[in-house]
Amino acid sequence: MTELLAWLTSLPEALLYGAIIVAAFLENVFPPLPADTVIALGAFVAARGTGTEWGVWLATMVGNVGGAMLMYGLGHRYGLPWLMRRFPAVVSPSAADRFAERFKTQGLFAVMASRFLPGVRALVPPMAGALGIGAVRAAVAMTLASGVWYGIVCVLAFRAGANAEQLLAHIAEQQRLLAIGAGVLVMMAVAIVVWRMRSSRAGGGQGQ
Repeated sequence: MTELLAWLTSLPEALLYGAIIVAAFLENVFPPLPADTVIALGAFVAARGTGTEWGVWLATMVGNVGGAMLMYGLGHRYGLPWLMRRFPAVVSPSAADRFAERFKTQGLFAVMASRFLPGVRALVPPMAGALGIGAVRAAVAMTLASGVWYGIVCVLAFRAGANAEQLLAHIAEQQRLLAIGAGVLVMMAVAIVVWRMRSSRAGGGQGQ
């Protein structure tokens, strides 16, 4: 982390924003990339120079949404077989079925909530494309999710003290809280859908 922070600090402001855009973009293409760390430290450096919260946030959104829509397009073009080959450990036939059912029953809510789950969010754009969710609807949902998360990152970075490690610890805690909250909301949505389906079936049975 020290080397990364030193490198970001050495960059002129324009290149710093460029590094943030690239990191946010590549997060969707190469999920192991620690984009949150790069963006958080980039915002931390910008805050101690002439950068602004809005500037860092907008740079992050341009890169992140751009990368997400690229992967959406690839998923839409090549479909589930391509995803299963690219992510064989994650996108098994059963996992694909679960994604399909969740997107079918919960729509944009599932897309948005899933983007807060660290182990899943990189799969959401190509999966949304492969499952035929409309490009505009998917872009809106992913933009809202990324906007909230990276808004928090930027606020924490610009309000942090001089300790970058403490900043990353705060961001990791916020990410855990958001992931828990998203998971709870997804479970609540599933419960509501199941309840409605059972109520509909019960009503249909009584009507007969």
